[in-house]
Amino acid sequence: MSNEKQIEQEIQDKGLNAPRLTPEHINNLIVSSIYFTGADAVNAAMNSKTGCIQSEYQEGKNILSAADTLTFCILILRNGFTVTGESACASPENFDPEVGRKIAYGNAREKIWLIEGYLLKEKLHQAKLDEQF
Repeated sequence: MSNEKQIEQEIQDKGLNAPRLTPEHINNLIVSSIYFTGADAVNAAMNSKTGCIQSEYQEGKNILSAADTLTFCILILRNGFTVTGESACASPENFDPEVGRKIAYGNAREKIWLIEGYLLKEKLHQAKLDEQF
C-alpha cells in the first residue's frame, strides 16, 4: 500500500471529515499524461524550424547525451491547466524509462496537491469571510 493510501486510510479511520483533498480527487483532475525524455526534446528541436539548442562543443564528446536519462511528464488537468514533473538519473547505467516515468509523474502530481490545497484553503477562507457579513 502506498504512503498516500495509508495516510488516506488513517484519516478515514480517525473520522476526520472536514473539507479536504483526497487522492481520488487528485486522480480525477488528470485527463492526460505525456512523457518524453530530454533526448526526445533534443531530437524534436533539431528537426524543428522553431527549435533551439544552445550547447558548447567539445571534440569527440556528445554533451547532449546527458539528456538521454532525463524524463519529463506533462499532466493536463480537466480545466486545461498543465503541471510538469521531471526525473533525472545520475548514472546512465541505472536509467529505466518506466521508473523515470513513474518518478516524473509523481513529481508532477505533487504539484496538483499544492495547487488544489491552496484552492480549498481559499474557498474555506472566503466562506468564513462571507459568514461575517
